[in-house]
Amino acid sequence: MSRLRAAAGVVWIALRQLRSDRMRTVLAVIGVALAVLSVTLLTGVGAGVVATGNEMFDQSGQDLWVTGGPIEIAPGSVGGFQNPIPNAHPLAENISAHEDVDAAVPMAFQVVYVSTDGEEFTTTMGSGVPGGGPSVAIEEGEGFTGPDTHYADGTYEGNMTHQAVISPSMAAEYDLEVGDTIYLGGTVANARENEFEVVGTSPTFENFLGTGTVTTRLSELQTLTGNAYDDSATLITIRTTPGADREAVRDDLAAQHPEYTFRTNQEQLVSLLERQAVVLAAGASLVVLGIVAGGILSLNLLLSLIYVQRQPLAVLRAVGATRRSVVGVAVVQALTIATIGYLVGIGATPLLAMLLDQIALTVTGFEGLVQVPQYAYLAGAGVAFGFALLGGITGAWRVTRVTSATQLVR
Repeated sequence: MSRLRAAAGVVWIALRQLRSDRMRTVLAVIGVALAVLSVTLLTGVGAGVVATGNEMFDQSGQDLWVTGGPIEIAPGSVGGFQNPIPNAHPLAENISAHEDVDAAVPMAFQVVYVSTDGEEFTTTMGSGVPGGGPSVAIEEGEGFTGPDTHYADGTYEGNMTHQAVISPSMAAEYDLEVGDTIYLGGTVANARENEFEVVGTSPTFENFLGTGTVTTRLSELQTLTGNAYDDSATLITIRTTPGADREAVRDDLAAQHPEYTFRTNQEQLVSLLERQAVVLAAGASLVVLGIVAGGILSLNLLLSLIYVQRQPLAVLRAVGATRRSVVGVAVVQALTIATIGYLVGIGATPLLAMLLDQIALTVTGFEGLVQVPQYAYLAGAGVAFGFALLGGITGAWRVTRVTSATQLVR
């Protein structure tokens, strides 16, 4: 019973001291809350990027990805990009001949000019595929119909189909519907001479690229952007047959075509993230900086809070209170501040995460880039209570070195 009364007394003294200097208490709570937010939000950004990337690759319906090196920007050239895979059509046909490959689809991406009236042109991202099928999911319209007459067995001398599939955001931006026409080309002059019919809408490449797109036959995009001479493509996607061992197919194809890189969905995502090493390093630095800055702020405020109480605590020690009691007062104060700060931090996390996600959507075009996982809240708790205990124990240790109020005043 005496121990319970002593413990209650320690708690009462600690809370009374916190109430006596409310401004410092509020600042300490804010410091802890900021430390928690730095962990939850920045961890949420990293987790959201990975989760969104995995979801995008899973939704693509593809199993393997073929690349020929980095996509180089070519300033001043038609289309703006130098695609790294030459002879894309024959290569895709050769890959398709593998017994465990259901389909191999070459794709190209280039910047193109678009207009609805042939007078005012804007640039957008153009994508090219051999035809319809699983590579382009159609929402409205029939999509591409008929064969790729322009490719003509690699001669590029056949008539163009002049069919285009646009993304939903592009349809909304240009007020287009299935059956409307647009002018499209790699240059303004070239676009004025090529009128395409909108045969469908598809979110496939918009979801993948994070921006509005217009999709044509690969051969027609290559001709419009000056890439028909070497039949170049950006990448080739592969869908394996049901039940096939994807890793085994990857290794087999890589042995047959050593000049190209074959990756699974997960490997392709990791490769994309590795190319953003500077961004990832900056993000990791921000996480560390946020934890350190928030932790030091809360630690400094807790130490200051206990320091201004040095005389009352020293008096308490001088009149017979044990060192354990004095430390208990400091620890109770630290834990109280940590608890309130943690609750404030996790309470604000969902709202701020939603706000950051909307900002990321506006900037990048991708939704769901901020997703706070459960372990982020646990990490935030570790930071909040860890620094709080460190501050409380350190402050109490400094105070309990003084054995009397007289010594402290001197």
